Amino acid sequence: MSDTLIQLKRIHKSFGAQKVISELDLDVYDGEFLTLLGPSGCGKTTILRMIDGFEFPDDGEILLDGEDLVGIPANRRATNTVFQSYALFPHLSVRENVGFGLRMRKVPKAEAAKRVDEALALLQLESLAGRRPSQLSGGQQQRVAIARGLVNQPRVLLLDEPLGALDLHLRRQMQLELRKFQKTLGITFIYVTHDQEEALTMSDRIAVMNGGRIEQIDTPDEIYLRPRTRFAADFLGGANFLEGSLTPAGRGGSFSCEGAVFPLVNISGKPSAFTVRPEFVRLSSTAPEGPSIRGLVKACVFMGQVSRVSVRLPSGRLLHALTEGQSYAENAPVFVSWEPWRLCAVSD
Repeated sequence: MSDTLIQLKRIHKSFGAQKVISELDLDVYDGEFLTLLGPSGCGKTTILRMIDGFEFPDDGEILLDGEDLVGIPANRRATNTVFQSYALFPHLSVRENVGFGLRMRKVPKAEAAKRVDEALALLQLESLAGRRPSQLSGGQQQRVAIARGLVNQPRVLLLDEPLGALDLHLRRQMQLELRKFQKTLGITFIYVTHDQEEALTMSDRIAVMNGGRIEQIDTPDEIYLRPRTRFAADFLGGANFLEGSLTPAGRGGSFSCEGAVFPLVNISGKPSAFTVRPEFVRLSSTAPEGPSIRGLVKACVFMGQVSRVSVRLPSGRLLHALTEGQSYAENAPVFVSWEPWRLCAVSD
């Protein structure tokens, strides 16, 4: 997966006096599942709408296979969007909803019927073809909306938080189904969400957005394990931030924090802080071999498979750990440590 299908170059977009996107560059690869992840108002949906032609940038280029899309209306682009609301026609059957776009494009009836049949089969909707949307569950309506988007054979399918209206169990099920559909079809998916779990579960790459710019774009494991900024570290799964002093970084460098000195592994530059994920924090009632920080347990919350333990460090800062099958009493003394390679340097 290396061929670039979509390029956004130096994109600027404002609504009145409010600047939403500023100097944004983004490459989307052919056949990938790319997720735009970030809080409300960061510009995710605006990017989707500009790719699909519902909005136009104030400046910059949007290229699809090298062709500039700026100025080309939505109905002439090789893209389709699936919205959170699904927007199904209540008076039409499932089959009629799926085939509606083909009818508008005046696709010959025989070809349209074949493509609708293929889309219904792919989304496992054949037995529901004669039903109206009101007779469908939320997950079934979502599959109809996807089928309607796919039947037009777009180069790119754009999905704007399509699972947001579903309950947690169904949402997780549909995450796996969507990923399977995308792999089967080989179509490029650009997916918008503010749900970190969704992004990690489904994506080939994630673009973490903040304030109209991309903080980091990378594979899910790279962003999660090696975030580059405070925002990316905190937004994608939460993180502990540690501050202290450091000797020259790299092999042989060290980080002094809360009275302990921790070795650094392959860290360069001058980071503003260090972070360690809660699941990588080790707690023990006795001092372990190697550096550790002594603290007091302030809370231990049972969360099913794990417990979330909050530890008050000597500075008063709270550090969080996830433990399996072990609980701690309030104010119990514990020693906090981690493997050196679990410490990650971040910038502001």
